[in-house]
Amino acid sequence: MAKIEDVMPRANRYIMPGHAYHLTHRCHDREFLLRFQKDRDTYREWLREGMSRHGVSVLGYCITSNHVHLVVSGEQQQKVSSMMQLAAGCTASEYNVRKGRKGAFWEGRYGCTMIESGEHLWRCLLYVDMNMVRAGVAGHPREWEWCGYREVVGLRERYRVLAQQKLMEDLRVGDADELRERYRALIDSRVSGHRLAREPQWTESVAVGSESFVEEVAEKLGRRARVKLEPTGDPGEDSWRVREASPSYSHF
Repeated sequence: MAKIEDVMPRANRYIMPGHAYHLTHRCHDREFLLRFQKDRDTYREWLREGMSRHGVSVLGYCITSNHVHLVVSGEQQQKVSSMMQLAAGCTASEYNVRKGRKGAFWEGRYGCTMIESGEHLWRCLLYVDMNMVRAGVAGHPREWEWCGYREVVGLRERYRVLAQQKLMEDLRVGDADELRERYRALIDSRVSGHRLAREPQWTESVAVGSESFVEEVAEKLGRRARVKLEPTGDPGEDSWRVREASPSYSHF
C-alpha cells in the first residue's frame, strides 16, 4: 500500500472541515496505468470501501486512464486523507502485484480545491463529468462508465458510489427527480454547446465560490497563507477563487 505521506493533499494547511472538495490525483509520470477497465473498476471499488470505512461522502467522480477526479465532502480532513490513501494504495498494490511491477503508481500529492455548495458545486460536478468528452474519448458522459453521470440520472443502480442524499442537500434540490432532470439538461446543454474548454479554477485554486465565500476562506486561512483573491472570469456570475500566490501543482 502507498505510504501515507504519498497521498496527502497538495496544500493540507488550506483544508477546512465541513466543505466539498474537488480532489485530483494523477498517475506517476502521466502514465496510463488506469487504461484497462479492470484497473478503473478496482479503483472505484476501493473508493466505495474507503467512503464506507471512513465516513466520507462522494458527490462526483471521473476515473480516466491516467488520473482521477473526485468531489467529496467530509467533516474531518484526516478521514478524507485516509479514504484517498486506501483507494490509491490498494489500487497501486493490486496493479503492481498483477503486473510484477515496482515503483510509484501515483504522483505523490493530490490536488485539493474547496468548493462552495449550491451553484458552484453544480458547475464543478458538470466539469468533472465532462472530462472524457473534453478528451475526445466520449461524445457524452453517459458513454463513459467510470464517472458519476450515470448514477445521478439513474442509469446505474447497483454498486453506487455517490451519496445521493448529501448530494441533493449540497446542490440544494428538493428530490431525486429534480436532480436527475436538471443534471441531464445541464450536461446536454454543455455537450450541444461544445463547452469543452478547460476551466482552470477547479484544479488550480485553493477555493472557488462567491466573493463572500472566498473572503471568508481567506480570513480563516489567516496571514500565514500566501494567497490571492480574484474573479474566475465567468461572465455574469458571482464567481471568485482563492489561489496560491505562486503555482504549486501541474494542470489537469
